Amino acid sequence: MAFGFGRLRLGADDFWRLTPRELAAAMEAVSGPARAPLDRAGLAALMARFPD
Repeated sequence: MAFGFGRLRLGADDFWRLTPRELAAAMEAVSGPARAPLDRAGLAALMARFPD
């Protein structure tokens, strides 16, 4: 909601009429492609780097 109202400056009616796919496309257009999800090796590396 913060992205739709804040970054995209959509009104409430326009925001709630978006499909999830449309919102994702708008987010990618503004912010660039999403990063790949964290995998097991990535999680292990983060846990080793930040053990607390």
